[in-house]
Amino acid sequence: MSAPAVARTLPSWARWVAPIGTGVIGLALWVLYVDVLQAAPLMLPSPIAIGEELVLRWDIIWEDMLITASNALIGLAAGSLIAVMFAAIAATFRPVDGMLAPIVAALAVIPIVAITPILNTMFGASSQFGRQAVAGLTAFIPVFVNVLRGLHQTTPVHRDLFRSIGATGEQTFRKLTFPTALPYLTTGLRIASSLAVISALVAEYCGGPADGIGTAIASYAKSGHAALAWAYVVGGILIGLAFFLVTAALEWWATRRAPA
Repeated sequence: MSAPAVARTLPSWARWVAPIGTGVIGLALWVLYVDVLQAAPLMLPSPIAIGEELVLRWDIIWEDMLITASNALIGLAAGSLIAVMFAAIAATFRPVDGMLAPIVAALAVIPIVAITPILNTMFGASSQFGRQAVAGLTAFIPVFVNVLRGLHQTTPVHRDLFRSIGATGEQTFRKLTFPTALPYLTTGLRIASSLAVISALVAEYCGGPADGIGTAIASYAKSGHAALAWAYVVGGILIGLAFFLVTAALEWWATRRAPA
């Protein structure tokens, strides 16, 4: 029996059991390494100690999670909106597409740790805008690239067909262009959501107001509170998972509604 045939015979529950089992095995090895063998470095506490800190300090961790999630969400929303607008312009006017290409390429290679201190200083140490701007810049790239690709998916045959039946530009966009590009938009959002969370965390780590998950991780790691710092890391993971699951659900919905 071929490998694809074997893959098709696997039960659906295996897709969920496999990652859960891998996580359980990883935690067991972690406990063995830290608590039983006691061979771990100082800044790698037991997952049990991390869990205890997560439960005991949940109130303050939750407050910082809300700040980080807000920065990531605002950056994701603003960056995605701007990306969709520029992609629509680039898809309509080819000279604009050519002019935007080098700018997008330059933005894609800007190091987050290099631009964050500049933005934090530019907008003030008490403002969250610098962090949101970093998240927005990071989210802009994948959304722009994917939406532009989606807008180019409609063929001349499809557009000619709509023109032949007297469809207006608005009707063509609503019935043809937008449904075709929608799965590409949601794919870009799924990619951008994780990048926005990571960027917000890095921006908080690099300075700005004394709040947020990234700032707390840096502060507690430097002061030797390893378990609490790792508990904040778990908080950041939870934010990233929430963003990913929501955007993945949107992508699944858009893919099912995509025109054939």
